Amino acid sequence: MPKRTKSTSKSPTAKKRKQVRVWADGCYDMVHYGHANSLRQGKALGDYLVVGVHSDEDIAKNKGPPVYTEQERYRIIRAIKWVDEVVEGSPYLPTPENTLDRHNCDFCIHGADISTTPDGVDTYGAQKAAGRYREIERTQGVSTTDLVGRMLLLTRGHHSKEEDIGKIDANRVAEIGQGPCARSPYTGVTHFSTSHRIQQFSNGKMPAPGDKVVYTAGAFDLCHIGHVDFLEKAREQGDFLVVGLLSDAVVNRYKGSNHPIMNLQERVLSVLALKYVSEVVIGAPYSVTNELLDYFKVDVVVHGDSEVFVDEDGKDPYELPKALGKYMQISSGSDVTTSAIVSRIIQNRLKYSQRNELKQQKELKEIQEAHSTDNEKSVA
Repeated sequence: MPKRTKSTSKSPTAKKRKQVRVWADGCYDMVHYGHANSLRQGKALGDYLVVGVHSDEDIAKNKGPPVYTEQERYRIIRAIKWVDEVVEGSPYLPTPENTLDRHNCDFCIHGADISTTPDGVDTYGAQKAAGRYREIERTQGVSTTDLVGRMLLLTRGHHSKEEDIGKIDANRVAEIGQGPCARSPYTGVTHFSTSHRIQQFSNGKMPAPGDKVVYTAGAFDLCHIGHVDFLEKAREQGDFLVVGLLSDAVVNRYKGSNHPIMNLQERVLSVLALKYVSEVVIGAPYSVTNELLDYFKVDVVVHGDSEVFVDEDGKDPYELPKALGKYMQISSGSDVTTSAIVSRIIQNRLKYSQRNELKQQKELKEIQEAHSTDNEKSVA
């Protein structure tokens, strides 16, 4: 009896699997790795991720003035590697009709934090009722509110210790409460990042044979349009871009004050989320070394328009790649810097302080109400 074999050919009438389109929306002000992590989770739930970004006008009307302009926010969200499409000026109050149906999306995503309209109604109530809502994990301990607070208060408590570089807490301890009146877990701060989280953000690939490897290093503090434009230009110089993230202590040595605003782990995740970046070096040496060039088989070392400070020994940190003919200076074409972003906050200190206070009070009230409801249900 002849042996049966399973046919591997596809029937001409076989239906092609429908593409699952996912919708996400938000302000995405001062885009950080918490935003990127939500978009990563959204993309994992489907095939194509559409991201709606609210306009400056809508944000100012509902939350207060945004720090980043709408054009900056559109550009940065497009640069995140899990995003397939950006809808500019998406509705601040989304409905299934004005978002999901209009952009042919199957469902929307949102974090576990509470989101309500100005009149206290669940923002995603209609989507939930229609079965077109998926809840994702909220990345605790990072928020636009917290980053603004760090700049207003000139705090340095978020900095990583030099000896902690490369040591990642595998349990991701998230100690948000501070004092007798614990802050909201959404506006609070923690800087614990795990190896698991870094793996989620990394593509895990090494350069392919023949790839031209580009290296650049810096603080890359606060993910802003200047960084995005520069890293895109850097990637254009080759096939594989390695970004060295300087330690908090090194950044503070040459920038002073409370810089960096984001600690090393936070900056690593923010940079890894960008589609132009292939790999990062955590706590990279300030001066480019032979060991680093050899390890990654670096073909070209690039630096932007920012001032180059000498190392502790008084030498140019790019002395070696310059001697080897591997150094290149490129311009991002953008005049936005971390200092310029900090200046925006300081110049509008009162507005942002009031915005932070109102947001924190709103979140605490919503959390307390949610707890009260849960307690009532348990008693019943």
